[in-house]
Amino acid sequence: MDVVALVQRRVLGIPSLDYALVGRWLGHLAGGTIVHRPISGSAPIRAEAALGWTFHYLTGVVFALVFLVLVGSDWQQRPAFVSALVFGVVTVLAPFLVLQPGLGAGIAARRTPRPNIARLRSLTAHASFGIGLWVAGLGGMLAF
Repeated sequence: MDVVALVQRRVLGIPSLDYALVGRWLGHLAGGTIVHRPISGSAPIRAEAALGWTFHYLTGVVFALVFLVLVGSDWQQRPAFVSALVFGVVTVLAPFLVLQPGLGAGIAARRTPRPNIARLRSLTAHASFGIGLWVAGLGGMLAF
């Protein structure tokens, strides 16, 4: 997912999500603020970038564990591309229904200037996560 984001930024000039804003959102959750209008207008919090990146990777690990529970141990012996890709695509529901509304972008980025572009970027990111699960499975890296 991060490799695809890096290529998109360097080759295509497409900016990726600023995970500091995710950290800011998480930091404000403790104070009871769930939805921001937008998150960029909310006060920064200490170590928000570290918090956001940590949350990003922990979420990926949790999603990978859920995937392995769902597909069972047979998948690790014969990693199937389609199941990994479908799971990755399904994980886009998390940003569509939780993160984007919390950041002030609305459900499925409907409050952004170009919602369909934002949706496509999210879908691309999460499809690449699914492909990454499959590649990791091929390399035996998902043998929890």
